[in-house]
Amino acid sequence: MNLSTRTAPVRQLVNHPQRAALHNEVHARPPEAVKAPLACLHIVMLADADMREASRAHLASLLRDHHAPLPDAQTTHLRMDLGAFRVRWELHTEFVAWTFTTALRTEGFGEREPTGVANVIPLDWLAALPGQCLCSLNLWVLENSDFGDTSLVGHVLNEDTLVASTVAHGHGEVYTDFALHADGCARMVLLVGGMTPRRLGRLVQQLLEIETYRMAALLGLPAARDASTVLASAERELASLADAIRTADHNAEAELLDRLTRLAGKVESQFAATHSRFSASSAYFELVDRRIADLHESRLAGMQTIAEFMERRLSPARSTCAWASRRQEALSQRVSRISNLLRTRVEIEQQQSSQQLLASMNRRQDLQLQMQSTVEGLSVAAITYYIVGLVSYLAKGGQKLGWPLAPETTAALAIPVVALSVWWSLRQLHQRVFHPKL
Repeated sequence: MNLSTRTAPVRQLVNHPQRAALHNEVHARPPEAVKAPLACLHIVMLADADMREASRAHLASLLRDHHAPLPDAQTTHLRMDLGAFRVRWELHTEFVAWTFTTALRTEGFGEREPTGVANVIPLDWLAALPGQCLCSLNLWVLENSDFGDTSLVGHVLNEDTLVASTVAHGHGEVYTDFALHADGCARMVLLVGGMTPRRLGRLVQQLLEIETYRMAALLGLPAARDASTVLASAERELASLADAIRTADHNAEAELLDRLTRLAGKVESQFAATHSRFSASSAYFELVDRRIADLHESRLAGMQTIAEFMERRLSPARSTCAWASRRQEALSQRVSRISNLLRTRVEIEQQQSSQQLLASMNRRQDLQLQMQSTVEGLSVAAITYYIVGLVSYLAKGGQKLGWPLAPETTAALAIPVVALSVWWSLRQLHQRVFHPKL
């Protein structure tokens, strides 16, 4: 049987609407094969939703000027050769990444600073990139098979803060100083030899992503510093509230509950405002660690590796963000415990008040029953009086019809019978009302 015939029913299955997009996600933003010598300008623009859409339109204007195909509304990454340079555009959740590359001429590299990609990009268009610049990096990739000539490093980087290492299992050397230079960009030099274009492209992308994710991760540091002031004030207020709850009487509970509610709102507002930022920073820090591990660094004599530099310089910021996040969660839990404590205290006092109210109601009910018994006795006498009066009238009228007894005698004999009957009737009514049968 033909293989295509056997698999034909599979193609007829009803596909999930996102199947193709999910299947191709593993191929999203693949590294681009490049060759040395190469100049690269990497810019990351922090952008909200409106700025990201404006970035798409800005890219379209560049492509339109170079008579290149325009991106559609669903495009999130694009690579295009525009002749003098190549552009790579990537749309992320919080930022937009622009990468421009062009080939380099190697004449005179040991005597002067190499030219960057910015010289071949329309300056007015580049200056109008939507968003706020978070990262800009000039990367020069040079061929150096024996790694013997590093004279360019002194023209490009500050030797006092130089960080360098061999990467890609010894197939390349990377130099950087993690400093902003006069052009507003950080700088990095990569010397390679004997690497395939695709492997070199992966290495270049890893270096660019380290700088991108490092800056994105540090966005949580200002938020952590600002949060520390709010958290310190909230912790002092919570300690004061806890002491006040311990010593306060029930008359102060309403005020304490109001203070605690305001504090809880303040803490939860701060938590909501910064939690997503701290979570994002944690994820970016992990990406930095992963990209550095992918470099497979080895030490150059007398130099710090990128991993060592990041461990020393980035760890305090990471710890500050992590500590602020844990501190917020701990404070939120403490506020919740104090709230439960105060709520329990109020509920106990409410139960005690309810018990006192029930006891008072029981006492009033007993008093009402006693009064009712008294009223019942008076009611028996009154009802008996009126009924005996009627019997007396009946006896007077009955004498004319042959009733043998005098009216007074008849009334006297009727009194115990009527009184007993009235009393028994009221008792039966009392039993039906207060002690009904189940």
